[in-house]
Amino acid sequence: MTFEFSDRLKALPPYLFKELDRIRDEVKARGVDVIDLGVGDPDRPTPPHVIEALKVAAGDKANHQYPVYSGMNSFRNVVANYYKRRYGVDLVPDTEVCSLIGSKEGLAQFPLAFLNPGDVSLVPEPSYPVYRSGTLFAGGTSVFMPLLAKNGFLPDLKAIGPEALKKAKIVWVNYPNNPTGAPASLEFYGELVELAKKHNLIVASDAAYSEVTDLGKPHPSVLEVPGGKDVAVEFHSLSKTYNMTGWRIGWAAGNATLIKGLGLVKSNVDSGVFQAVQLAGMAALEGPQDCVREMGKLYRERREVLVKGLAQAGIEVLKTDYTFYVWASVPKGLKSAEFASKLLNEVGIVATPGNGFGPSGEGYVRFALVQEVPRLREAANRLASLKF
Repeated sequence: MTFEFSDRLKALPPYLFKELDRIRDEVKARGVDVIDLGVGDPDRPTPPHVIEALKVAAGDKANHQYPVYSGMNSFRNVVANYYKRRYGVDLVPDTEVCSLIGSKEGLAQFPLAFLNPGDVSLVPEPSYPVYRSGTLFAGGTSVFMPLLAKNGFLPDLKAIGPEALKKAKIVWVNYPNNPTGAPASLEFYGELVELAKKHNLIVASDAAYSEVTDLGKPHPSVLEVPGGKDVAVEFHSLSKTYNMTGWRIGWAAGNATLIKGLGLVKSNVDSGVFQAVQLAGMAALEGPQDCVREMGKLYRERREVLVKGLAQAGIEVLKTDYTFYVWASVPKGLKSAEFASKLLNEVGIVATPGNGFGPSGEGYVRFALVQEVPRLREAANRLASLKF
């Protein structure tokens, strides 16, 4: 028998990080000592108090049945308290917060609630690929907003064409940004909210990296802007903040209608987050935050070590206080994929080609700071030895 993929599946490019894993494994099989700075998966363990909370909760039979689709009341209350404490934002837990099986699934499923075939998503690029794929699965079309160095890697909102604005339903933003590490300001979010109100747009903000910094305060939230909650939903994750990528726990917060729509989709395709994991997430958000500050300091130290090696190789990088990524310019005469291949084959370093995140990523590569300092020093020494 012959089975054929759907047109929507055929339209997807190969998932970037799955392809990176394949190439890395091929090089490893040749006996190369590979330093993997490709996928943004934190290498440090989850904090002990979070693990202990899971152990206790997993032993409670009350948590062994189906969870509430939109999340435990206690979890949603903790998220609302987090927003009040960190941003001064008031949320109604029952209607303005929804738990997620990691923010990725929320990002992917959100367009199903609000896009009809032919509708447009305004998608930044370079960016996390899920904004585009979620739009595609919903039958929508992505219109790209280039993120350029001259604009601080912020979209030029005034450059969005009138036809795209007429058809657009969702505008996606992600700050601190993956892959560049660039921040946004409250002034930018204010302009975005104003645009959304003028053109009846939904603002979908991916804030997964808001706490990955050592500045002592979170990155701004679009929900802080006056009127932000009228148009916006923000997706958050415990993955990067608390080294919980494998736990799959996050949330969406914001406008009640947007949360309701996402919840209706989720109730038809999943059964919610395991309650023991939600209880562990509560322990993370309400427990001691020293672990977050320590990771922020560690990422800064790692960044400085790697950037030194890149500088010795004559490679320019974006200076940033956020995320655990280094966004580096490709040497003249090389394309992103060519440089990434050179790094892997000549010095055994995995980096992600910038064009894998979108056309404007051409000319860059992304390094993820997910190795310990000694390995990063080794990577820096190898980078310094490169010849162009």
